[in-house]
Formats: sequence, structure tokens, C-alpha cells
Amino acid sequence: MSTSDTKTTHFGFKTVAEDDKAGMVHGVFTNVASKYDIMNDVMSAGIHRVWKDAMMDWLAPRNGQRLLDVAGGTGDISFRFLDRAPQAYAVVLDMTESMLIEGRKRADATDKADHLDWVVGDAMALPFEDNSFDRYTISFGIRNVTRIPDALREAYRVLRPGGRLMVLEFSQLPNDGMQKLYDLYSFNVIPRMGKLIAGDADSYQYLVESIRKFPDQQTFAQMIREAGFENVKYRNLSMGIAALHSGWKI
Repeated sequence: MSTSDTKTTHFGFKTVAEDDKAGMVHGVFTNVASKYDIMNDVMSAGIHRVWKDAMMDWLAPRNGQRLLDVAGGTGDISFRFLDRAPQAYAVVLDMTESMLIEGRKRADATDKADHLDWVVGDAMALPFEDNSFDRYTISFGIRNVTRIPDALREAYRVLRPGGRLMVLEFSQLPNDGMQKLYDLYSFNVIPRMGKLIAGDADSYQYLVESIRKFPDQQTFAQMIREAGFENVKYRNLSMGIAALHSGWKI
């Protein structure tokens, strides 16, 4: 294929070949895996925990349900799901094995081992049969996927009829002035934190840039509808710094 025919996408603010992005994202999360949970607490002053609890409140886990947690990393969402529904079952899927390894080291992973599985896999080509899960979650991971519509279609495929998708992702503040203040913090403070705590400013520079490249709430909601989901709704968290999106496979 000639250079002019190569499909491109964004990696933060850089334009890269689609075929290269997954490897680049894999490199980012391999680099930060050991400090990922600590950095989440520091970057958000612990607010990410409140957002994830709000996700569980809306998702309302029930015993007997099967959860697929895509880009599940170190298991935060799956652990919360099983805390609320101890007789449910959760599969944590992530493309970066080192993130899953860090998750398995957590005490919750041992306590919940009979109801938990860890799988290396790609959100755009899930290694599961159709109609396999009751709930699909992806938390702060959808913006890193090379082709988001492909991932959403895969979510629809693996959910059973009556199944529910829920996405937690950084989003856009509705007020331009507030967005500028948030950007000042993000671009000037977070990469420096990454350098100090994780020894890696570049990875956190990418993560900040990827937030700004992600579609706004209404645009992303429409993408979910186009994948086949119905009753699509979203809720802003912390005035829109993050947002929860919900959709159903009817």
C-alpha cells in the first residue's frame, strides 16, 4: 500500500498510521503499569474513585450477571462490580498484559478469584462469542482505541439481548473558561506528575492530549446509537470533566 493510501488516526496530537497506534498505546500502558493506580489517585485527587462509584450506582450490579470489563487494566471496575454483586462473574480484558499482572497482585484479586478472570485481548476484536455477557464496561479506555466504532460494535455483539453498555470517560466541560482552566492544569501539571511519580512524562503527555481529542458528550452518544444501542443517555461528572454513557442492546 502506498503512503497516500495508509489510513491514519491520532495518537494524542500526533497523526500516526492506524496500524501503529495499538502498539504505541501498548507502550504507554506498559511503561506506566506499576504506577498506574497511584497516578490515578494523585492526578484526580482521588475523585476517580467517586466517579467509579457513580458508575456502579447507575449500573446497579446484580448477582448472576456476567460482566466484561474492557480496557480493565488493574481491575478497579470489576472489583467494584463484584463488591456489589458477590455472586456475579467478571472478565477483565486488556491489551496490555503488564496492567493485568499488576491487577492480579491486588488483594481483591485473590479474594474474588473464583468470580474473576483476566484476559489479554483487543477491544476491536473481542475473543468471545456473540451474546456472552450481561454488562459491558470500559473506563477511561475507549479514547485509546484505534477505531472506536469497531469497539462499540464489538460491545453490541458480545452483549446478550437486554444487555447494557456503560462507558466512563473524560469528556468536555460545557463552559469555555472552565475548559481552559482545566487544560492549563492538565497540560502543565499532569506530565510533570508523571515524570516525578512514574518516571515518564511522555506517556502522561499523550494521555492528556488523548482526552482533548475525544468527542464531546453528544457526539459520542450518537456513536453509541450508530453501533445499535438504544435508550442512550449520558450523565456529566464533576461538571463534565468526565461523563458516563449508557446504552442498551434491545
